[in-house]
Amino acid sequence: MTSAQVDQHRDGNEAVRAEDHEGGEGYQRGLGSRQIQMIAIGGAIGTGLFLGAGKGISKAGPSLILAYAIAGLVIFFIMRALGELLMYRPVSGSFSEYAREFIGPFAGFVTGWTYWLFWVVTGITEVTAAAAYMTYWWNIPQWISALIFTVVLYGANLISVKLFGELEFWFSMVKVTAIIGMILICAGILTIGFSDAGDTASVSHLWNEGGFFPHGVGSTLMTLQMVMFAFLAVELVGVTAGESKDPKTVLPKAINTVPWRIAVFYVGALIMILSVVPWTAFHPGVSPFVAAFQKMGLAAGAGIVNFVVLTAALSSCNSGMYSTGRMLRDLALNSQGPKVFTRLTSSGTPLVGTSVSAALMLVGVWINYQWPGKAFDYVVSFATISGMWAWIVILFCQIRYRAKSDRGELPRSEFRAPGAPFTSWFALAFIGMVIVMMGIDKDARVSLYCAPLWALILGVAYLVLKRRNPEAAAFRKR
Repeated sequence: MTSAQVDQHRDGNEAVRAEDHEGGEGYQRGLGSRQIQMIAIGGAIGTGLFLGAGKGISKAGPSLILAYAIAGLVIFFIMRALGELLMYRPVSGSFSEYAREFIGPFAGFVTGWTYWLFWVVTGITEVTAAAAYMTYWWNIPQWISALIFTVVLYGANLISVKLFGELEFWFSMVKVTAIIGMILICAGILTIGFSDAGDTASVSHLWNEGGFFPHGVGSTLMTLQMVMFAFLAVELVGVTAGESKDPKTVLPKAINTVPWRIAVFYVGALIMILSVVPWTAFHPGVSPFVAAFQKMGLAAGAGIVNFVVLTAALSSCNSGMYSTGRMLRDLALNSQGPKVFTRLTSSGTPLVGTSVSAALMLVGVWINYQWPGKAFDYVVSFATISGMWAWIVILFCQIRYRAKSDRGELPRSEFRAPGAPFTSWFALAFIGMVIVMMGIDKDARVSLYCAPLWALILGVAYLVLKRRNPEAAAFRKR
């Protein structure tokens, strides 16, 4: 590429950025710094911590803390890779857009539809779970709660992106408050010694109950798939790029908070809980937060945690409503989905894509209630591998982009990932190891069963699309 061509590309790229900044994709930039920060925080905190950590503790003991710390470092590498791409071109539907540009049209097609399916399936499971949590207080049919939650969140997402951001802000605030409250209570017990756990609480629980690796290093490695599952949706902040008021300022700040978020909300919380309550007291299927509250003699603990996990489930469903409509619209704008998905409301929200996704979530909830068998479990498990596919695409695209920008073929990002491309290759290798672990673990390998079938469906669909509309398979350089 000649210097004149580079300058021309740079000018064109700046024009695209200027257009995006003004809402060139048709969206309204209604998400401010406060909302983006909490969306980024909330994406890293979910039921994987509040409920799923109990299983991890029983398998790995205190070494689960190390698993979260190492996985958290990998997540930071992924998010910095995403940040570099976002500062190069902040667009909604970023994953499929970058896949389309740096890998090819088929990769964009696969990424867009896979990420859409990931959030539809996640939305079904989360709204189902939310309905089940409601029975803790009221004995009402779960389908009624599921219907009400879906309709309310659907309506909120159609009104405006700002309302979505406000809901996500407060959902995240509940989760953050709960974790910080638990940390402070545990710190008080360790230092002052109040509550029923005061006499036995000690940091020595981290190594005195069979050692830091009570079941060996191998058992700790086998928990990595559960740990990575807990971090799914942290990349959601990338989907908000096209609707952030000041993406060049807000997104880097949100991404750079990843290390301390993980250090406080995962590593810090587990260190405190396992210091107050020995790891041997935790069991699969029981929230470590509930177990800790009971050990402390706080009777209201179960109700508090139930409210928090209800909030976490609604937060995930809310995110699903948001992201599915954007992904479908991005596919449609690139001739890889029905054109009807391009329609926006007067407030700049993707009407048809969000409506179709919400309808599928309701159908999925009904199917889950009627036939809660293995087939549905397989589809639900697929969410894990489909979510990690987005991470793989982010990392590979960042590697390709960095090579092009270093050669002067593309403008350099203002937010370069430190240590890249080596950190990106390390993260890819780590994800590959986790997938291997999923295949070894009989309880986790179900996540891999549906992947070949989904790949076959997408491959056939793409061939049909390519034959009917060659423009969908055209490689268009930015």
